[in-house]
Amino acid sequence: MKEGSSHQDPIAVQAGRRAAQLAALDRLLTIMDELREGCPWDRKQTLQSLRHLTIEETYELADAILEDDRVEISRELGDLLLHIVFYARIGSETGDFDIADVANGICEKLIRRHPHIYGDTQVSGEEEVKANWEEIKLKEGKKSVLEGVPMSLPALVKANRIQEKVAGVGFDWENPGQVLEKVQEEFREMEQARQSKDPEALEAEMGDVFFAMVNYARFLGINPENALERTNKKFIRRFQYLESEAGKAGKALRDMDLEEMDRYWEAAKKLE
Repeated sequence: MKEGSSHQDPIAVQAGRRAAQLAALDRLLTIMDELREGCPWDRKQTLQSLRHLTIEETYELADAILEDDRVEISRELGDLLLHIVFYARIGSETGDFDIADVANGICEKLIRRHPHIYGDTQVSGEEEVKANWEEIKLKEGKKSVLEGVPMSLPALVKANRIQEKVAGVGFDWENPGQVLEKVQEEFREMEQARQSKDPEALEAEMGDVFFAMVNYARFLGINPENALERTNKKFIRRFQYLESEAGKAGKALRDMDLEEMDRYWEAAKKLE
C-alpha cells in the first residue's frame, strides 16, 4: 500500500474485526465465570429456572425486530447470547457440554446440511435447499419431518412451521388459488357447524379455518405471526387513542354509543 493511501487491505480489516469479535466473546465468557462463582443469584440458577426467562427474552427480541429498532435488536441479541453462555456454563459444571460443544455442534450441523456448499451437491434454488435439508434430517435419525417443531410453540407459529416442514418434502398445494379455495371451503364448513349449534364441531371447524388461512399467508409470502402482531399493535394504538380522547372529553367508554366511539376510531386511523 502506498504511503498516505486511505485504502485499507480488506483482508486485514476482516482479520481485525474477527479479533475484536473473539475478544468480546471471550470477555463475556470471563464475566459469566465470575458471576457464576461470585453472585448469589447467578450461582442459584439452573437450566430449568432460566427457561421462562429465555422465552421472555426471545419475545422481546421478536418485538424489536417487528419494530425494526436496530439498537434494541442489538441489546436483545445480547440478552439472548448471555442466556446461551449461561446454559453452556451450567453444562460445563456437570460435565455434559460446554460452549465449545455448543459451537462445534452447530458448525458440524451446518456443514452436514449444506452439501451444496461443503460438498458436490448441485441445487437449483432455495426450494431445493430446503428439501435437501429435510431429507438430511431424516437420514440423521429423525422419524418424521415434524419432529423439529417444538410442541410448546404458540399455535399460530406452530401451524406455520408445520406447513413449511411438510412443504419441504413436497406435501403442498401447487398455487395460491387452490389454497384460497380451501379457505373458502373451510369457511362454509364453519358456518354449517355454527348453524348446527354444536360447539365442539364449531371449534374444530374454526381451527381448520385458521390453519387454512396460515397456509394461504405462506403462499402469499406473508408471515402470519408478524401480520397478526402488527394488527394487534395497530388495534392497541387506535383503542388507546379512543380512550385518551374520550377522557379529554370527560366521557367513559361504557357511556358512549358505538357511533360516537367509531368517530374517534376513524380519527385514529386518519392520524396513521
